[in-house]
Amino acid sequence: MEALRASSFPSFHPPPISTKLARTISEKPYFHIPSIQQITTTPLSKIHSKKANFKVFTAISPTAAPSSTEEESSSPDQEIDSENNEEKFDWYANWYPVVPMCDLDKRRPHGKKVMGMDIVIWWDRNEDAWKVFDDSCPHRLAPLSEGRIDQWGRLQCVYHGWCFGGAGDCKLIPQAPRDGPPIHTSKKACVAVYPTCVQNGILWFWPNSDPQYKDILSKKKPHYIPELDDPTYTNSMIARDIPYGYEILIENLMDPAHVPYAHYGIMSAGKTPESLKADREGGRPLEINIQKVDINGFTAKQVFGDNYFIPPCLYYGFFSPGGDQTVKKTSSSGTKDEVVSPIPPQKRALLIFYCVPVSPGNSRLIFVSPRNFAVWIERIFPRWIFHIGQNLILDSDLYLLHVEERKLMEVGSINWQKSCFVPTKADALVVAFRRWLNKYGGTKVDWGTKFTGLLPPTPHREQLFDRYWSHTVNCSSCSVAHKRLNVLEIALQVFSVFAVGIVAAAKQGVISVAARYALFSAAVLCFVASKWLSHFIYKTFRYHDYDHAFR
Repeated sequence: MEALRASSFPSFHPPPISTKLARTISEKPYFHIPSIQQITTTPLSKIHSKKANFKVFTAISPTAAPSSTEEESSSPDQEIDSENNEEKFDWYANWYPVVPMCDLDKRRPHGKKVMGMDIVIWWDRNEDAWKVFDDSCPHRLAPLSEGRIDQWGRLQCVYHGWCFGGAGDCKLIPQAPRDGPPIHTSKKACVAVYPTCVQNGILWFWPNSDPQYKDILSKKKPHYIPELDDPTYTNSMIARDIPYGYEILIENLMDPAHVPYAHYGIMSAGKTPESLKADREGGRPLEINIQKVDINGFTAKQVFGDNYFIPPCLYYGFFSPGGDQTVKKTSSSGTKDEVVSPIPPQKRALLIFYCVPVSPGNSRLIFVSPRNFAVWIERIFPRWIFHIGQNLILDSDLYLLHVEERKLMEVGSINWQKSCFVPTKADALVVAFRRWLNKYGGTKVDWGTKFTGLLPPTPHREQLFDRYWSHTVNCSSCSVAHKRLNVLEIALQVFSVFAVGIVAAAKQGVISVAARYALFSAAVLCFVASKWLSHFIYKTFRYHDYDHAFR
């Protein structure tokens, strides 16, 4: 069961805080900010060995903060005004994860949107490499992702047949006279090509096609996590498009306090000691300390390990395989309760989230939870089995976050800390992310001139909770399972009709009474099974609504 829970979105299993150690807001501010330490592309083992000194700042909304902490809890607009000379984060000078390699098909092009840019991914067999182009044919701007790979391994636009090589150069314009000038060699006939690389089982791209970035991989690489390439760890991934923005997605993943409530009944948050239990769901105080936020992100210190935010997309950390933190009681002589982590040193597991900005009001999540125990489970069961629970978890708070984003849009992202009351350490990671976003990221993703900043209108629930176009059709495992289960459903219905037909058509005495009853019973069972399977396919691969009221 441990391994099965780890294959879904496990919580960070935050430790309970003893009531003996609880402090009121007026006694001390809640968040700890350590001295600056850059988080670079250093391997994970080196990052873990770093130690930091901590200082204190408050998580309380500025409007409610005590005067003694006014300097630390200054509002975001004041912070931005005072930090005009600070280094700013360049959204277009970083690598972005696009899609897990396991979901790419070399036989066809794939269309994606990242940072508001429409791109097409295709396999160039002539160069034996994946390519990322601008998803627009220079002829009449038709999407190249709707094209095909021709017999010579070129990317072909299916609107008029123009063909392109791996360097973005046009190889063929069928409408051009064969004995005429080589108009296909014009620079205007070329497609923009973006730098790409494959790392940790994910295809990455650099969102700038300027030739000066052609060799950017030799100067700057995506953040590397060695466990994802370690064969002793699992590495099953899921990718899904989400109908709310990048900022809301990261905030939600950094918020362990919502797990017992938004995911009640489908996700374990660990057992809460009776002395701390306040309700059925098991919400409790959390101990989260944050290192000083800088342009390279930040680290969160928790009792079971560290969590890292590596901008712009990566948030990862360790979690407890046992799904629980315990409080060890000592004698009644006044000794403080001690929080004990049950993680055996030989068992290691991580939660890794890649949060990709797609467009205003839309994002993409790539999730993987590598672990070095019970690896055999994911080698036996196909990925789509684990995606059932993972998609349900994403659906369970989807509507909450979709609506929350629209309310935040009304007040403005710069006013987040004025509008949201965040007085406890449980919100430490969320506040730290907003501080980073306001101070270095310009308060929101830099979409350039591609969007007005307005969010798309809220669709009806069936479209909002859609699984088919947001996941199934793009997942190599779920798409195959969807097709095969549909075939099985039809086969069961055909057999049911066939069996009833035989019973009805057979003459008296040709088939025994026992055989008639057996065929008729089989027909009924197959019909019922086909109806159940139809419902299962629809809820698993297409649409599954979620109602919190009756959980």
